[in-house]
Amino acid sequence: MLPQKHLEVLQKIYNKLNGTNINWVITGSTAFIIQGIPLKPNDIDIQTDKEGAYQIEECFKEFIKKKVCLSSNGKISSHFGCLEIDGIKVEIMGDIQKNINGIWEEPVNLERYKRYITIRDMKLPVLDLEYEYEAYLKMGRIEKAMLLKEWISNK
Repeated sequence: MLPQKHLEVLQKIYNKLNGTNINWVITGSTAFIIQGIPLKPNDIDIQTDKEGAYQIEECFKEFIKKKVCLSSNGKISSHFGCLEIDGIKVEIMGDIQKNINGIWEEPVNLERYKRYITIRDMKLPVLDLEYEYEAYLKMGRIEKAMLLKEWISNK
C-alpha cells in the first residue's frame, strides 16, 4: 500500500497531467506498489519522451530541484530532472535509452507498454510488468528483475 503522502503527491501529478497531450507513465517502486507488489516506495518516477520531460518540468516549475537536461552515466541516458513535491522526490526521465553491450537502444515506445491502474478515482498510466522485468534485466538490476519475475509468475 502506498503511503498517504505519496498518494497525495500522485494526485497532484495526475491532476496536472491528466487530459494533457503529454505521454507519461509512473514507473519504478511506486508503479510496482500500485500494481500490488508489496514494496516500500523511495520516490515517484515519471517516464516520458523528450518533449514531455520539459513540459512536465514547466507544469511543476515551483517544485524544481534539478532542471531537466540530457544526462548519462554511460549505461543509461535520458532527459532527466528532479522535483520535490511536499517532501517527496519526483524524478522525470524523458526518452530513456539503455546502453546494452556498447549499443544504445532506441527509447521505449511508451504507448506500446502502457497500462492503466485505477486508484482513488485516478486512472494512472504504468508500464507493463513484463516490460519492466526485461528492462531491469538489461540494466543489470537483477534483484529487482527477479522480484518482478516472481510476482508475474505468481499472478
